[in-house]
Amino acid sequence: MESPPMSLGAIWSFLLLSSIHAPCLCGSAAAHFSNETDRLALHFKHLITEDPLNSLSSWNHSTLHFFHWQGIPCGGRRHLQRVTALNLTNKNLVGPISPFIGNLTFLRRIDLAKNSFHRTISEEMGRLFCKNWRIPTELGSLTKLTRLILGLNSLTGSIPPSFGNLSSLTYLHLSRNSIKGRIPDELGQLVRLSILALSQNEVSGTIPPQLYNLSSINVLAVTWNRLHGNLPPNRGLTLPNLQGLYAGGNQFTGPIPLTSLLLASNRIFGSIPSEIQNLVSLTVLGMDDNFLTGTIPIGIGRLNKLGKLHLNINELSGQIPSSLGNITSLLTLSLRENNLSGSIPTSLGEIPISLGNCLSLEFLWLDGNFFQGSIPPTFSTLRGLQILDLSRNNLWLLFCQLGRHWKFFAAVYKGALDRDGIMVAVKIFNLHRQGALRSFIAECEALRNIRHRNLVKILTCCSSIDFNGNDFKALVYEYTPNGSLDKWLHGDGYDELIRDLKFIEMLNIAIDVACALDYLHNDCKAPIIHRDLKPSNILLDDDMTTRMGDFGLARFSSEVDQTSSVGMKGSTGYIAPEYAMGSKASTQGDVYSYGILLLEMITGKEPTDDMFMDNLSLYHFAKLALPERVMEIIDPRLLIKDVEVTQGNEDHINTRNRMQDCLISMAKIGVLCSAESPRERRCMRDVATEMHAIKDLYLKVRIH
Repeated sequence: MESPPMSLGAIWSFLLLSSIHAPCLCGSAAAHFSNETDRLALHFKHLITEDPLNSLSSWNHSTLHFFHWQGIPCGGRRHLQRVTALNLTNKNLVGPISPFIGNLTFLRRIDLAKNSFHRTISEEMGRLFCKNWRIPTELGSLTKLTRLILGLNSLTGSIPPSFGNLSSLTYLHLSRNSIKGRIPDELGQLVRLSILALSQNEVSGTIPPQLYNLSSINVLAVTWNRLHGNLPPNRGLTLPNLQGLYAGGNQFTGPIPLTSLLLASNRIFGSIPSEIQNLVSLTVLGMDDNFLTGTIPIGIGRLNKLGKLHLNINELSGQIPSSLGNITSLLTLSLRENNLSGSIPTSLGEIPISLGNCLSLEFLWLDGNFFQGSIPPTFSTLRGLQILDLSRNNLWLLFCQLGRHWKFFAAVYKGALDRDGIMVAVKIFNLHRQGALRSFIAECEALRNIRHRNLVKILTCCSSIDFNGNDFKALVYEYTPNGSLDKWLHGDGYDELIRDLKFIEMLNIAIDVACALDYLHNDCKAPIIHRDLKPSNILLDDDMTTRMGDFGLARFSSEVDQTSSVGMKGSTGYIAPEYAMGSKASTQGDVYSYGILLLEMITGKEPTDDMFMDNLSLYHFAKLALPERVMEIIDPRLLIKDVEVTQGNEDHINTRNRMQDCLISMAKIGVLCSAESPRERRCMRDVATEMHAIKDLYLKVRIH
C-alpha cells in the first residue's frame, strides 16, 4: 500500500531534534489467565504446516493434562497449574508462531531454536515481558527475524550485542523500558534495518558511528535517554533515506550537524518553514518533486554556504525573494515547474567582482512558471553560467527589427533584452529546414565549452514551444555593433556603402581570426573544426575586435573520427577541395578556408567572383602574382587609404614600403594555407605566429 503524504512540518520536527516520544506499539500489562487459558494458548498446533518428527502428536485433547505434552515441563511448586516454560528446540517445525502464546503470562523460558518458524513475532508476545526481566541474548540467534517489538515493558539490563546477528531485521522497537548501558556497535551490522526506536530508556554513551553507515535507516528515535557527544555533520550523505531523527531529551552538544537536506521525490506537503534559515551550514537543499505550497521564505537568503538549491516540481507561488542574490556560493538553482510569478530579481545576477570568474552560478532553471517582464541585464555577469532555462514564462525579448540577416538555417535579429536598450543578436532557427535542429545542437555543444576573446559570446539559448505549439530554438549572443567583415569588404543588399578598412585594422582582424582558429584546433579539450569560415561569420565589436561566429557546422575532431565521411559542408569558395572527394573534415580544411579569407581581404575579391572561371581561382590568381607582382592584385582601397603612422614623424615612404612587404608576406601565407594538398598547408599555430611577426614588422618592433 502506498504511504500517505508526509507533512513537511512533521519532518521539520525531526530536524529540530524534537523530544517527541516514539509511539507505543505494545498492549497494556497482561491480565491473569487461568490454566484453561494456558491450554487454549497452546492450541497452535493447527498453524504448524510441517512436523516431520511428530513432536506435537501428544498435543491433543485425549491427553489428560498439557503437562504431559512434549516440550512443556511441570510448572513447579509455586505455579503447579501454569505453563512456565516451552521447549520445542530442534524439532524441524514449520509454520508461524501462534499469537496466543502472548497469553502465557507465567512463561519464564521459551526455546524455539532450530526450527523453521516464519512471518513476524506478534505484538501479543510483548505481554511475556511485563516483569523486570533482561532481554535474552538468545534472541540474537533468530537470523530470519524481521521485526522485533518489545516496547512498553519493564525490560532492564542492556541491549545484547548478539542482536548484531539479526541479519534480516528491519524494525527494532525497544522504547519505553528501563534499558541501560551503551548502544552496541554490533547494531551497525544490521544492513536492512529501517526503524530503530530506543526512546525513553536509560541508554548512555554515544551513538555508535557504525549506525551512521546504515543507508537503509528511515527513522532513528533515541529521545529521552542519557546519550551525549556530537552528531556527525555528514549524516545527510551517509543516511540518504533518513526521514525522521528523534534525538531530544539527551545531552548532545555542538551545532546542528546538517550540511545536506535531501527530501526529493516524496509526497511531502505544506509550506517551507521559516526556521530553515537557522540551518546555516547547509550546502545542499533538495525538496524537489513534492507537493510544497506557499512562498519561498525570505530567510533562505541567510544560507550563504548553499551551493545547490532544488525546489522544482512543486506548487510554490509568489515571487522569488531577492535575498537569494546574497547566496554568492550558489552554483545550481532550480525553481522550474512551480506557480512562481512576478519579475526575476536582478540580485540573482549581482555577483561581487571580488569573486572573479569562477565562483558563480552554473545552472539556473526557472522554466515553467509565470515570470513576466524582462530578463535582468545583470545575468550577463554570470560568467560561469552553463545552463539558463527561462522557457514557458511570460518574459519578453524586445526585437527592434533594425536589422535581420537570413542564413540557410536561421534568421539573425538585432534586438534589446529590456527597456534600457541592452542590445543582443538573436539567432532564431528555421526548424522546417532539414539540418536546422542539428545545427542548433552543434552550436550549443561547441560554444558551451569554449572561451576566447575572438569568439562570439553566447548569453543564453532557448529551447521551447511557440504560441502555435511549434518547436522553437534560438540562441542569444552579445551584439557586435560593427557588423560582419563581409559588409566591410563588399557591402550587402541593405547598404551598398562599402566601408574601407585601414591596413592595420585589416591586419588585426587577420591575426584575431588566426588566433581563434589556433585556439579551437590546439587549446580546447577536444579540438573543434569550424567548417564554415568566411567573412560573414567574422563579426566586429565596437572597437573592431574580431568575434568568430556561426558554429552550426562545427564538429569535434573526435566526432569526425568516428564517421566515415561527413559530406561536403561549408560555403562555396571556402570549402577545401579534398571535401569534394569525400575526405573527412579536418583542421586542415579550416586552414584552407583561412587562406582564402586572407587572400580575399588583401585583394578585395570574393572567391566566387565572375572573373574566376575555368582553371583560374583566387588561389591561382594570387600564386601567379608572387612575389614581384603582388602589389598589382592588392585592393586599391588599401593603397589610397592614408598610411597609418605609429611612431613620430617617420617618413611616409618608409612606412609604405613596410606595408608593401607585409602584404607580400600575407599573400604568401594565404597561398600556402590554401594549397590544394592538405599536406602542403601550414598549421594554424605557425600561421598565428607568422601573422604576429608581420604586425611587428609593420609597427617596426625591434625583435631580438
